[in-house]
Amino acid sequence: GYRVSLQGTFFGRNHTYITFPEYNPRKHIKLDPPLNIQSNVTASKCHIWWSVPWYLAEILQYELQYKEHSMSWEVALNKTAPSSLPQIEIEATELRSDIAYVARVRCKVSENEDSYHSQWSEWSQTTVFQSAGVPKLSEKILNTRTMQFLFIPLSFGTLLYLFWNCKLSQKASPASTFQRQLLSFSHSIICTMGILR
Repeated sequence: GYRVSLQGTFFGRNHTYITFPEYNPRKHIKLDPPLNIQSNVTASKCHIWWSVPWYLAEILQYELQYKEHSMSWEVALNKTAPSSLPQIEIEATELRSDIAYVARVRCKVSENEDSYHSQWSEWSQTTVFQSAGVPKLSEKILNTRTMQFLFIPLSFGTLLYLFWNCKLSQKASPASTFQRQLLSFSHSIICTMGILR
């Protein structure tokens, strides 16, 4: 510990003022910021990690700050690491798809530590990452699949219609019946093809 005092001449007299009767440096630490911040993105989360001196690793706590690349730090989101491990995860649900993000981290001595006290360090260098976009089916593929599902019931309905029409028109002449069925079938096929297009 140290005794910090201020000495000077005031109004022609020497005076000594005790600024800190007992100054203990380990209670007033400002740490260096974490180093080598890196990130890795998967479909479900973004994993961010960094480095600190090994002899401090167990007594530190961390705060991560991240934002969209185009935004200012004033609107950044903060996240506290759940443990003293130099890493943190951001769930994919907290990120917008296909957007670039920037993150940085700072550290200080944990509040649970009795031997040392500190203020927050400066912010670290940044790491840039981009959330994984969810692949989307194109509109054309969706339309094709919809038509495939519609084609089977339409074809089945057309066959039922022709069969029922044939039963009802058995009393009519064969030539007129055949002509009517041929026209109905052609009309149904044309309608179905138009829908599929």
